[in-house]
Amino acid sequence: MSVIEVKVPDIGDFDEVEIIEVLVNVGDVVEANQDVITLESDKAAMEIPTTTAGAITAMNVTVGDKVKEGSVILTLETADDVKADSKPAPKEEKPQVKVDTAAVVTTAAGDADLHAEVLVLGSGPGGYTAAFRAADLGRQVVMIERHAKIGGVCLNVGCIPSKALLHTAQVINEAASMEDHGVTFSKPEVDIRKIESWKNSIVDGLTGGLKALAKQRKVTIVQGEAQFAGTNTMTVETADGTQTISFDKCIIAAGSRVSKVPVFPNDDPRMMDSTDALDLADVPKNLLVIGGGIIGLEMATVYHALGSKITVVEMQDGLIPGADKDIVKPLLKKVRGEYEAIYLNTRVAKIDAQKQGLKVAFEGKDAPETAVFDKILVAVGRAPNGKLINAEAAGVAVDDYGFINVDAQMTTNVPHIYAIGDIVGQPMLAHKAVHEAKVAAEVISGIKSAFDPMTIPSVAYTDPEIAWMGKTEIEAKAEGLNYVKGAFPWAASGRSLSIGRSEGLTKALFDKETGRIIGAGIVGTNAGELIAEAVLALEMGADAEDIGLTIHPHPTLSETLGFAAEMAEGSITDLMPPRKTLHSK
Repeated sequence: MSVIEVKVPDIGDFDEVEIIEVLVNVGDVVEANQDVITLESDKAAMEIPTTTAGAITAMNVTVGDKVKEGSVILTLETADDVKADSKPAPKEEKPQVKVDTAAVVTTAAGDADLHAEVLVLGSGPGGYTAAFRAADLGRQVVMIERHAKIGGVCLNVGCIPSKALLHTAQVINEAASMEDHGVTFSKPEVDIRKIESWKNSIVDGLTGGLKALAKQRKVTIVQGEAQFAGTNTMTVETADGTQTISFDKCIIAAGSRVSKVPVFPNDDPRMMDSTDALDLADVPKNLLVIGGGIIGLEMATVYHALGSKITVVEMQDGLIPGADKDIVKPLLKKVRGEYEAIYLNTRVAKIDAQKQGLKVAFEGKDAPETAVFDKILVAVGRAPNGKLINAEAAGVAVDDYGFINVDAQMTTNVPHIYAIGDIVGQPMLAHKAVHEAKVAAEVISGIKSAFDPMTIPSVAYTDPEIAWMGKTEIEAKAEGLNYVKGAFPWAASGRSLSIGRSEGLTKALFDKETGRIIGAGIVGTNAGELIAEAVLALEMGADAEDIGLTIHPHPTLSETLGFAAEMAEGSITDLMPPRKTLHSK
């Protein structure tokens, strides 16, 4: 028998973390890797295990104590033959690779600088989720990120910083709108350097938290530009030189990049993409946004609130192509009254970089022949990074657009290589990547799992917000579906009127035969939050009666989905019911 002390291991960058739960007592017999205490930081809660089996002879801590790396938790009396790590060594797998190109090469694992049981290429929401889930399932994981901070586009130059700036815009706009309700504020003084610092602090907090979580899970992070070098190897150009990493399994989460229009003067600093726009270098007096999709309109919302005069040009006949026009209409009406111009069915033919500004030539019946702008934001979409990772060296098939085809288990044409996120196809959304990531990590770990969602919601964080899920009416009509629509205008919502916003609309589509929800669209304040109930209803197979009979709190914006279901059922009392309902012939 021997006596050992169990201490707090490396817990990342945290110091003096509080114990919120003690899971064992003196006299308990514990197994190796059994959790003994729970710590809670400002980032997350974490369980601390003992690596040795034995009987507890003394507890050195209690709930409320603050500990750090090296603090003694308890004392164990253990048999000498108990191993410190009772986990069996992972089985060596020999992947069967279909070699269908002469470019495929093989490198022996022994020639590598580092070996990974699971190698994850990319650290965005899909990448870090895959890495963390695989680590939680007992895999030894290495994650590669080309930027200094993990988190990918979403955390660093996408979803998170844009939402911080959109919140700033919302506060400015709401303060201005209160004048109509008897409360007048002075014109805001905008300090873009402070706004930039605040936005960056949010990003730093989240990326720092991810780094700590990676350390706690013992996920190794390698920074550098990576490319496949063979069926089971990857080379990474790091600050210290080229590093070769071998792997048993690989998850490609290399994401996408902003699309460029080659004929534009992209080297001119007055030309911005979404990443440049988030840097807030300055607030241009006149800003042209090329692309009336989600990204372009979100950034237009920010810059308009900060003082820019906005012009939007869109090649198609409506803003946010893909969404039903009735849920886009309130946004279009609002911004037409606020922006300098919205040009639909119009394209930019040429941009001439001049000293006094960027001279733009338009092609479209409602657009001027030319106009001059201080800056231009090009928001015409994103391109997958499939052709930037030398995938052919591993035999991974990449299509002409840069996408990698996968099956429901997120497996590529090479059995031991998986792909997730933007690189596997539309929609290019972080929440899609996260769920794909969990599937890939679970399949690698021997769990039966598949990516088979009934819907993936979309949200435009504009003012008003627009969100939709399931079938749109455009799709339902094109597919010849027999459906009934229930629509509830927010002009009849007490909650919406009380916050000074009457332009909203909630609509839901139901299958005429079964009554089940097949789609929904919402435009209005917090539409992005409200759409989740419709997503759950679709996944659970709810019908209009289920939703209408669900008691929603009143007065809220959430009850508008219940009212939309009642409109389809014909049981609505807050409005006159429509003639065509689920029960009408």
